[in-house]
Amino acid sequence: MIEKMKEILRHRQLILILVSRELKARYRGTVLGFFWSLFNPLLLMLVYTVVFGYIVGGGRMAGFPSTKFYALFMFNGILPWTWFNASMMESSNVLMVHGALIKKIKFPIEVLPIMVVITNMVHFILALPVLIFFFLIFGKPLTLWVLFLPISLLVQFIFTMGLCFLISALTVHFRDIKDILANLLTLWFFSTPIIYPYESIPKALKMVLNFNPMTHLVESYHFAFYYGALPHWKRLSVTVLVGLLFFYLGYLIFDKLRDTFVEEV
Repeated sequence: MIEKMKEILRHRQLILILVSRELKARYRGTVLGFFWSLFNPLLLMLVYTVVFGYIVGGGRMAGFPSTKFYALFMFNGILPWTWFNASMMESSNVLMVHGALIKKIKFPIEVLPIMVVITNMVHFILALPVLIFFFLIFGKPLTLWVLFLPISLLVQFIFTMGLCFLISALTVHFRDIKDILANLLTLWFFSTPIIYPYESIPKALKMVLNFNPMTHLVESYHFAFYYGALPHWKRLSVTVLVGLLFFYLGYLIFDKLRDTFVEEV
C-alpha cells in the first residue's frame, strides 16, 4: 500500500492538471466564472436564513438564540456535507465519463476519483470565506479553535477518498449503485447533525448516530466554527481510524478491479 501511495504522489502533477481542467470546465461559458464559487454559497446562505430562520422558524424550534445563529449553524454543517455528497455522486460516474482516458496505455486510473474529491474540496475551501463573512456580520465571534480546521479537512479527505475509490470501482460493474447511492445519501444527510444540533438528539438515538463517521466530522466543524471549542477529539480519533480503514479497503478493491475497467466502460 505504501508503494502504491508513493506511485500516486508521482502523478501529483497530472492530478493538479485534471483538477484545474475540471474547475475550468465547470464554469466555462459563464459570465462570472470562478466567482460562482463565492456566489453559490452566498445565495445558499441567504436562502437558508430566510426559509429556515424566518419562514419555518427553525431557530426557535431548535432552541437557538436567534434565527440568524440557526442559519449559521446549519450552513456550517451544509458546506462539508456538500463536499462529501458531491464527491460521492461524481465518483460513481467518473470512470464512465472519462472512459477515453482509461483506455489509454498506462494511464493511472486512480487519479480520477482523487481528482473528484480534490475538486470538490477546492469548492469547499472557496466557500469558507462566505461562512466567515456571515459569522462576522451576524456578530458570532470566531475563536482560535478555527485553526483546528486543517485536521477536520484531512480526516474528511481520507474518509471520503476511501469511499470514492470503492464507489467508483463498484459502479463500473453495477450501474444501479448510482441510483441507490442518491437515496442512501438523502438518508445519510438526515442521520447527520446538520439541520439539528447533536445535543438535541435523544440519548438512545445518539448511540445509533455515533456509528456514523459524518456525525463526528460535521461536529468537528461545528465546534471549530460555531461553538468555538475543542472538538470531541476521542470521537474524531476513532473517525480517523475508520477513515484509514475505508481508505485501505476502498483502494484495495479499486486496485483489484482496475484490470476490468477498460472492458466495462
